[in-house]
Amino acid sequence: MNEVTALTSWTFVNEVPVPQDVQELLVEGEQAVAAYKTFRDSAVFTTKRLIVRDAQGLTGKKVELYSIPYSSINMWSSENAGKILDVNAELQLWTRSGVIKIKVALRISGGDGPVEASSDE
Repeated sequence: MNEVTALTSWTFVNEVPVPQDVQELLVEGEQAVAAYKTFRDSAVFTTKRLIVRDAQGLTGKKVELYSIPYSSINMWSSENAGKILDVNAELQLWTRSGVIKIKVALRISGGDGPVEASSDE
């Protein structure tokens, strides 16, 4: 399979509380499940969608939000080395807007590595 070229890329390093401006976006019956961050960006997995908060500019005051409803995912694939010593895993989600690529390493899943996500239209 061809490698996906990323137009946007994130490396998620730590689990964090849900940012307040993202919390305000949740609709009735939607709950935040987990939030992860980079230096300034964050990704929130909810019961209905993935929300990515992309801080831009030198100050990070300009914010772009991506909302990817789980219902918009047409296909997915995962790649990993299996259960033994798998320090990196990759998940690709195909939507009408493009491909969302998420790389998961040990730190988020209980070990020492980062989580990366990228999208490609």
